Amino acid sequence: MGPLSGVKIIELAGIGPGPYACMLLADLGAEVLRLERGDIDATSEPTWEILNRGRASVALDLKTHAGRDLVLELCEQADVLIEGFRPGVAERLGVGPDACQARNPRLVYGRMTGYGQSGPLAQRAGHDINYVAVSGALWPIGRAGEPPVAPLNLVGDFGGGSLFLVMGVLAALIEASRSGQGQVVDAAMVDGSASLTAMLHSFLNAGFWNEERGANILDSGAPFYDVYETSDGGFVSVGAIEAKFYAALLEGLALSAEELPAQFDRARWPDVKRRFATIFLSKTRDEWTAIFENVDACVTPVLSPREAARHPYNTERSVFALDGDRAEPNPAPRFSRTKSERSRPPTAAGAGTREGLKAWGISEERLEQLRVAGAFG
Repeated sequence: MGPLSGVKIIELAGIGPGPYACMLLADLGAEVLRLERGDIDATSEPTWEILNRGRASVALDLKTHAGRDLVLELCEQADVLIEGFRPGVAERLGVGPDACQARNPRLVYGRMTGYGQSGPLAQRAGHDINYVAVSGALWPIGRAGEPPVAPLNLVGDFGGGSLFLVMGVLAALIEASRSGQGQVVDAAMVDGSASLTAMLHSFLNAGFWNEERGANILDSGAPFYDVYETSDGGFVSVGAIEAKFYAALLEGLALSAEELPAQFDRARWPDVKRRFATIFLSKTRDEWTAIFENVDACVTPVLSPREAARHPYNTERSVFALDGDRAEPNPAPRFSRTKSERSRPPTAAGAGTREGLKAWGISEERLEQLRVAGAFG
């Protein structure tokens, strides 16, 4: 019963950012059909692939005429189609924007790529690390004197990719409700991750940021915005930028402002960092957590993913769904009236073929015709 209840989406399955975008849309209540190579008789037992939750997996062979025709047939009642192929592949398969929107002019056609639908790199293979490298988002991430550090695949795939695709699709849906016309949403991970650096470019343009890594306020250059090791091998994060938070940090460390350089004396930051590091090494992570527990100093323990899922910070708000040793992030954001929920667990590819297609009005007789024609592979 999420806010997208009643919205029907076709997902031409890919990897990474496409599935995550469709997971988010399903969490918000959309009815998503995931079309992928699979087995129509696959078991419906839950799998580990959280990105595939919330929707039925339909076995489909897009390289068959029957498979292509089924996609076009489903487009007639869909609000959105999302694909993550290289540019031109969907067109060669016969399910590009022109073919699909000919069946349904209101259809929003979402496209997820690394480098975009056009440009000199459009046909080039890549992964998150390549896209954030080209967008300029990778360069600043790292410590002084060290190479850039890949931020997992959070900035390119999921931040610059999935979230911008979802935003674009939702915006196009709103516009289509007014104009009666769909459109193509070209979501490229380079574009999205470049957009995420907007504040960084503001700082650069104003002369507040040095392109040297580890020399700035947010890149581990500042002693009051960094991660420090503790005596037990744990870590605490410090983000005491504002003066009042910095004062609280110094109090927790048993330091006085008079014995230190001014907070924004950049030339002395390395000295202050060494002093902070020595002090943090004198106690365990939990001891520091207790010291700053009720203090607005912007100091928190660095939790591993497994710890985070079971920490009171998150369990009290049910940030994660827990099942024995398994943890799964719950839908976000939260709505006061149209609650989002994890509607169904992920299953093996093809396990939801019959159920999913019947929910979209495909009869048993039509299912058999499709099976005979090879649509399901």
